Amino acid sequence: MTTTASAAMPAHATVRGAKGWFARAEAWLDDKGKGAWIAAMVLGFILFWPIGLALLAYMIWSKRMFNASCASRATSRHHGFRSSGNSAFDAYKADTLRRLEDEQGAFEAFLQRLREAKDKAEFDQFMEDRAKSARSEGDSAGA
Repeated sequence: MTTTASAAMPAHATVRGAKGWFARAEAWLDDKGKGAWIAAMVLGFILFWPIGLALLAYMIWSKRMFNASCASRATSRHHGFRSSGNSAFDAYKADTLRRLEDEQGAFEAFLQRLREAKDKAEFDQFMEDRAKSARSEGDSAGA
């Protein structure tokens, strides 16, 4: 019976079977998490670099690099957080998170001001050097 069943199978069934191992491997890696995907990619690079490159491209193309773990952090940050059931703790947590976000914003603004001050200092130095070279060229041309 198995011979007649296999003889009756269409040609695309073997292609589907070939995809089956890939789908099983993909599901297994998904179950293990992002670390398993990264480990598989690193092993691919070690064994034969095009395999690692292909896995990296697949992970980026299929959004495996930026899956639920990144999305859940962004969602919890912008849409509140899961309640612990204790309203006092939840209020404390919300206040602490808000304070930390404010401090982060203030620090990022401070870093931006530092970058702008450094850029201005570098530009002022450039203009001063340019003026000196123009004066020295004027002095040498006049002599």
